[in-house]
Amino acid sequence: MGRSVQVPMHPQRIISLVPSQTELLHYLHLEDRVVGITKFCEFPEEWFRNKTRIGGTKQFHFDRISALKPDLLIGNKEENEQGQIEELALSYPVWMSDIKTLEDALEMIQSLGDLTGRSSEAQTLVQEIKISFDTLATKTSSQAPISAAYLIWKDPYMAAATDTFIDHLMTLAGFSNAFAQQSRYPVIALNELQEQKPDCILLSSEPYPFKEKHLAELQKLCPQSVIKLVDGTLFSWYGNRLLHSALYFLNLHTEVNNLRPQR
Repeated sequence: MGRSVQVPMHPQRIISLVPSQTELLHYLHLEDRVVGITKFCEFPEEWFRNKTRIGGTKQFHFDRISALKPDLLIGNKEENEQGQIEELALSYPVWMSDIKTLEDALEMIQSLGDLTGRSSEAQTLVQEIKISFDTLATKTSSQAPISAAYLIWKDPYMAAATDTFIDHLMTLAGFSNAFAQQSRYPVIALNELQEQKPDCILLSSEPYPFKEKHLAELQKLCPQSVIKLVDGTLFSWYGNRLLHSALYFLNLHTEVNNLRPQR
């Protein structure tokens, strides 16, 4: 946002405006210092039950935020709405992340660790994530990428295309994005999906909650494609959940590779 943020040394009253970063703050053992979260911050469950919810990720209740007297708010460029962030920044320190690559995510984790006095814990987490993705790379880099369409919404169908964190993780997982010629989150017509003839179609669990019942329509339209329900948090959450992403991607890549018709 082109600004400097003045933050007290080791802030004591933190509000998280992003679910994946809320989970990261819990991982860094900041239970007593996080005073507010959003209504979408469902993990950890005990925080969701017990901590003050200040609204959604794009619509804040400013009165609730004021009552909490925060000395730091943590947001994200994609998750939060710019006008609301700018309004908050008039009164509070608001630290923002902008995540498009794994490297961005690891830098964010370390920065939040430094900011909250959890540098060593964050460094250990970063190293563990790096090792897991290095292992993934050694097992997928020698194979040709599997073309994949990653759908995030229905009615209308929307895909994750280039210039997104999801696209970057797809590449690391050994998939090539069937909609690489488009940017961000385009609306996809069904005939476009048919024309791409992807090896697989990945249906995310979020933000749209795809279920088994949604597979039949797409399988009829794209009989040559392997269609899989996938855990969207492992493709799009950029905190400590990345610890589990690499192994998940490896298993998914292997399963799809075994199921798809060999061309």
